[in-house]
Amino acid sequence: MFTKNRALGFLIAIITLVSDLWSKHSVISWFYKGGDAIEVTSFFNIILAFNRGVSFGMFHADSPYGVYALLTVAIVLSALVGNWLWHAENRLQSLCFGMILGGALGNLYDRASYGAVIDFLDFHTLGYHWYTFNIADCGIVIGAVLLLIDLVFLTKKEETSND
Repeated sequence: MFTKNRALGFLIAIITLVSDLWSKHSVISWFYKGGDAIEVTSFFNIILAFNRGVSFGMFHADSPYGVYALLTVAIVLSALVGNWLWHAENRLQSLCFGMILGGALGNLYDRASYGAVIDFLDFHTLGYHWYTFNIADCGIVIGAVLLLIDLVFLTKKEETSND
């Protein structure tokens, strides 16, 4: 049965996915038309980077087998998150799993299309650059942090109030 919480979760997944794909398309178009890196502020640039690894550039997959291995893992994890979304216990969990699923699908699309994930958000200070990331990564991280808050604080609060 398709509940309101499930609908919300899948809507959030679609919004996250579309936002991610649109932003990446815009950045790729800018750079392939000859555009340079955009200095938005003194600590934030928009650049174009191809991440052939996973989180934070770890586990580079330069060979075709590596790309297929990462694609397989991404497909399995996306299916798991979709299943968790379907079985979410409350609205916040649906929202969290929706953000994570949308982000996972955005990065999966990149890896299937380009053999790498497109990253473009570049924060830096005092010569140190944080890992470049994208909207999909934001959805995954924000969804995971909110899910952790729900599981650690809100679920425990509900359990103690039921005792």
